[in-house]
Amino acid sequence: MIVLGIETSCDETGLALYDTTPWENGAPAHQGILGQALHTQMAMHREYGGVVPELASRDHIRRVLPLLEETLKQAQCQLSAIHAVAYTQGPGLAGALLVGSTFAKSLAQGLRLPTIGIHHLEGHLLSPLLGESAPQFPFIALLVSGGHTQLMLVSGVGKYQLLGETLDDAAGEAFDKTAKLLGLDYPGGAAISALAEKGQSGRFELPKPMLHSKDLDFSFSGLKTAVLTQVKKFEASGGATDQSALASFHADLARSFVDSLVAVLVSKSEKALKQTGCKHLVLAGGVGANKQLRSALTISGKKNHFEVHYPPIELCTDNGVMIAFAGALRMLESNNGSTTSGAFDIKPRWNLASNNLS
Repeated sequence: MIVLGIETSCDETGLALYDTTPWENGAPAHQGILGQALHTQMAMHREYGGVVPELASRDHIRRVLPLLEETLKQAQCQLSAIHAVAYTQGPGLAGALLVGSTFAKSLAQGLRLPTIGIHHLEGHLLSPLLGESAPQFPFIALLVSGGHTQLMLVSGVGKYQLLGETLDDAAGEAFDKTAKLLGLDYPGGAAISALAEKGQSGRFELPKPMLHSKDLDFSFSGLKTAVLTQVKKFEASGGATDQSALASFHADLARSFVDSLVAVLVSKSEKALKQTGCKHLVLAGGVGANKQLRSALTISGKKNHFEVHYPPIELCTDNGVMIAFAGALRMLESNNGSTTSGAFDIKPRWNLASNNLS
C-alpha cells in the first residue's frame, strides 16, 4: 500500500510517499520511503520574528502542488499508484491546516481514494521508527517542539498516554524568546545551540524549573524571565558598549540557558522511564535536533542503562514523511480505518489521547 502524506500544520509544507511493503515484510521502516519534498517558510517569517498565520497559509497554497509533482518525480511514481492520502488534521494553525485538508480531500475524491486525518504529534512520535535504530514498543517519547513539550508512554500505534506536559512555554518557545533577548534571528533553536557551544558553563545560575517536582510536568517561562533579568543587569552595568564583553556575555548566557533547559528535560525523562519501567526513550520534535540535548540523553542512557532513539535529523522538523508513515500504520492497525468524507475537517486544538485506537 502506497500512502501520500501531506503536512501543512504551521510553517513547513511537506509531501511524501510511503510504501508499507517493507514494514509488512519485517524490513526496516525507512526502506518504505519512496520520495519526499519539503519547503520551509523560515526565511519569510524571520523578518517578523515569528510565524504570521495568514502568510503561512498563502504560502502553503503556492507550494503544495509543485511539491507533489517533485515527490512523484523523485519516487518515479504515478498518481494512479497511490492507495490512500494522509494529511495533518491537527493541531496547528487553522488556515494552514485547511490548505492541507482541502488539497488532500480534493485529490482523493478526484482519484477515488480514501483519506485519513493524522494528529501532528503522532507523526513526530512514530518518526523514530524510521531511524536506523528503531525502538521497541512500549517506549517513552520526549516530544519537544515549538508548541509542545510532553512526555508520552507509547504502547503501540494509536496507544498513547500523556505522562506530563508544559504548563506554560514549550521548550521551542523558550529557545525562540531567549534568542530574541540575545539579538538572534528567528527561529532561535539552532542559533542558541550554536552560540552555547562558544560559551562557558557556570557563569550564570539560572533556574531549573520543576526539576525536583514529583510530577512529570514542565515549566519554562521562569527560565526565560531569568535570562531577561540577566540581560537587563548587564545593560545597566554598561557592559553592552564593549563588543568583546557583549559577545562573551551572550555566549555564556546562552550556554547557561541550554544547560538548565537540557537538565530539566533529561531529569524528567529519567523519572518517566523509572516510573513506567520502560527501557527505551524516543526523542522527537524540532528541538530533537538540538546537539546538547542529544548528547546529554545519550550520556544518561549509558549511565542509567536505557536506550535512546532519535529520528533522522531531516525528520525532526515537520515533514510529509512522518504523516505518510503514521497514516500507513494507522490504516494497517485498523484494517484500512480511513474515511471517504469530503468534509474539509480540521482540528486546530486536538488532544492526542482522544485519538487512540480502541
